[in-house]
Amino acid sequence: MQTYFKDLGSETWIKLKNFGAEMKRLDATQVIILFFLTLLAFFMLLPIVYILNHAFKPLHELFLFPPTFIVQDPTFQNFVELMSMTQSTFVPVSRYIFNSVIVTVAATAAMVFTSSLCAYALSKHKFPGVNLVFSLIMLSLLFVPTVLQIPRYVVVQNLGIMNSYWGHVLPMVAMPVGVFLMKQFMDQVPNEIMEAAKIDGASEFRMFLQIVIPIVTPAIATIAIISFQSAWGNVETSQLFMQDESMKTLPYYMQSLTANLANTVARQGAAAAGALIMFLPQLIIFLFFQKKVIATMAHSGIK
Repeated sequence: MQTYFKDLGSETWIKLKNFGAEMKRLDATQVIILFFLTLLAFFMLLPIVYILNHAFKPLHELFLFPPTFIVQDPTFQNFVELMSMTQSTFVPVSRYIFNSVIVTVAATAAMVFTSSLCAYALSKHKFPGVNLVFSLIMLSLLFVPTVLQIPRYVVVQNLGIMNSYWGHVLPMVAMPVGVFLMKQFMDQVPNEIMEAAKIDGASEFRMFLQIVIPIVTPAIATIAIISFQSAWGNVETSQLFMQDESMKTLPYYMQSLTANLANTVARQGAAAAGALIMFLPQLIIFLFFQKKVIATMAHSGIK
């Protein structure tokens, strides 16, 4: 067995030896805690395993009771059904997916950029009323989304951006949570660094891009995940601002697809496939930025 692992490469073998050494240093209590945490991790993975397998279940497996986590007879028929459901209409499902990708990328970039700029101004420029402005931004967190629907609709209509990608993106640009999180990180950037950069002739925007942004990268990654999830699953803009069916997004199509399916058999396979399509991008984005998210939680200062 030792020879087999050595064949994998010296780096892998060193990691295995280090892991074994770490395990030997653990006392009984730590081993028990590690064991239960491992069980908890497997338990938390069950929903992901279920949704991945559920999308590939044939119709007779979708209605098994009790439900099974692992598909016995995997099939792509659910995805074929999902794609074929829009063949009789003038808007294919690929159009909904394309709209969602465009809107999500643009909205995520806009939310991260505007949150960073706003937090930079609030953190590094002590203008009159800065505390009042920050308090008002935090106060906006108290308003439920339903209260904002009518004012938001009036603003979008007056701007003339109905039935356009701007109508999807602009209502989501303001992100109070992102401003709060980013400001807390930027407050930890020493002002001495900023003053030294000004003496060297750096412009305001250059200091923002080359000094502040690299330091607060973990916060940016966290905000990007939150923004992506918010934009990818957003249904409000399609419902309120888009009368043209070709401008609506995948979440809206999925909502209309699964409406009133609680006691019916039809389209359950397509709904399962659509749920997987909605879930996978969020999982991939989280896995891609997970190290940065952990750094955000563990960050306690600048060395």
